[in-house]
Amino acid sequence: MALPSAVSSPSLKSTPPCVSAFYTKPVRLQATYRSGYNLRSCKLSSFRCSSSSFSEKHHNVNPSKSDDLVELPLFPLPLVLFPGATIPLQIFEYRYRVMMQTLLQSDLRFGVVYSDAVSGSAAGIGCVGEIIKHERLVDDRFFLICKGQERFRVTDLVRTKPYLVAKVTWLEDRPSGEENLDELANEVEVLMKEVIRLSNRLNGKPDKEAQDLRKNQFPTPFSFFVGSTFEGAPMEQQALLELEDTAARLKRERETLRNTLNYLTAASAVKDVFPST
Repeated sequence: MALPSAVSSPSLKSTPPCVSAFYTKPVRLQATYRSGYNLRSCKLSSFRCSSSSFSEKHHNVNPSKSDDLVELPLFPLPLVLFPGATIPLQIFEYRYRVMMQTLLQSDLRFGVVYSDAVSGSAAGIGCVGEIIKHERLVDDRFFLICKGQERFRVTDLVRTKPYLVAKVTWLEDRPSGEENLDELANEVEVLMKEVIRLSNRLNGKPDKEAQDLRKNQFPTPFSFFVGSTFEGAPMEQQALLELEDTAARLKRERETLRNTLNYLTAASAVKDVFPST
């Protein structure tokens, strides 16, 4: 049975691979999610089996009161949704069409959890996706635009049919103490601009300075924006999503961008010496 897939969306294909410090597979910096995910390998049975580890890995560490638990429909996808980011989806499998019909009559919110396309296992921490635009087709398929809202931790599965519903608790960053978050965010922005500049140079585009990337965002939402651009490294993105400290997230992103910049600098030097390659 086919699972829903993401609708085609614009891709910054001109951006070259970048090297991540925490994920060995080359990644690309991109401002929007790529499309064309193959969800056929996202197995419900695997998710159900892995749900037994939710309480061991997450719930028992900081057990929540029953009053703090909220029931939330879950949508396993081979991507990581961050707060503030948007994703396009096409829904055509029956159980998820049922879920969308229910959501469109209620609060328009569901949980997106990263599911590994190979193993089929799902993460225990995800992000709420809110439907901000939808189109219902004649055959009951849906085109959706969803925006990431708050993060959550799965504590228990309520049911698996007709679609997944879980009990979750909300996840927020802890205070970062004496860390200067604005300074960290500014460092990350400078690195991102330099990465974009070198990427454009390598691809023969005008060597112009990138525009304001932070756009007056506070450090926490900016850290989520940066994580959403790390295309091609979902495990690294998931690790960033799970961090509960804005300073730690920005520092990890800073290190990744520094390594990316080193890679691009070396690639640019090679291109200068061997223009034909």
